[in-house]
Amino acid sequence: MDIKTLRYFVEVVRQQSFTRAAQNLYVTQPTISKMLRNLEEELACTLLIRDGRKLLLTDTGRVVYERGIAILAEFRQLEAELSDIHHLDKGMLRLGIPPMVGMLMAGPIGLYRQRYPGVELKISEFGSLTVQQAVMNGELDMAITALPLDEEQAFSILPLFSHPLYVLAPRSGEWVQRDYIEPKALAAHPLLLYNDDFALSRQLMQLFATQGINPSVAVRSGQWDFLAAMVQAGVGIAILPEPVCRKLDKTILRWIPLRSPLRWELGMIWRESVYLSHSAQAWLRCCKEFWPASAGQ
Repeated sequence: MDIKTLRYFVEVVRQQSFTRAAQNLYVTQPTISKMLRNLEEELACTLLIRDGRKLLLTDTGRVVYERGIAILAEFRQLEAELSDIHHLDKGMLRLGIPPMVGMLMAGPIGLYRQRYPGVELKISEFGSLTVQQAVMNGELDMAITALPLDEEQAFSILPLFSHPLYVLAPRSGEWVQRDYIEPKALAAHPLLLYNDDFALSRQLMQLFATQGINPSVAVRSGQWDFLAAMVQAGVGIAILPEPVCRKLDKTILRWIPLRSPLRWELGMIWRESVYLSHSAQAWLRCCKEFWPASAGQ
């Protein structure tokens, strides 16, 4: 069994598709199919079973898949350590960023590219919960995510910044006179929230539960500008961090403080007790320089 075959198998399982796996790995579908047949022949067992459009793992297949994820993560660590021998004149840093954080990243990314033009930044945009899992699996080197994290997660953390939450509403009707909004008042209005894989969405649902609020969720999305457009269209009201609200048109929308201790706190995470490449260490230095408050953490 070679590392390439193992990578093909893991990607097919992740994508639940030979075609999508081939596209992601830049090979042909027959190549992947042949490699997986060879792997099954080598192991003398069946790894995958087709069930309509689904690909189901056999018991043996699940063992190979779970061990394969760990082996590939270790192999990527080896590649990173060997690449670092050549310092920062080349290489890659795989960084995860939730979509609504992207607008805040131009500064540190620009600083990083100016100093280390030979390092390629590969950025993946997913919700906080998804990027956390990707870091844990070794698919990403580092990620920005919402804090706090679950205590059992083995991450090193660099807190970056913290912002209050606002209720985004039309600049009309009852919203014009509001100076703040209590969480319980949100129960009377359709809400526009982020998708379930966003930590902020989970935190808001926990807030509602502790206060006995049964929210009426009208729309979920992973894009803050879409949620703002839905507010403008009169579909409902949204709960967004202050930096997002500041990007919007205040002549037609109003953002009102949410009276709650819940804040939008973000930090950089990476796997605890693993090798941190020079390119990743350089990224941390740029973050600390761009957000000086984080330097003392």
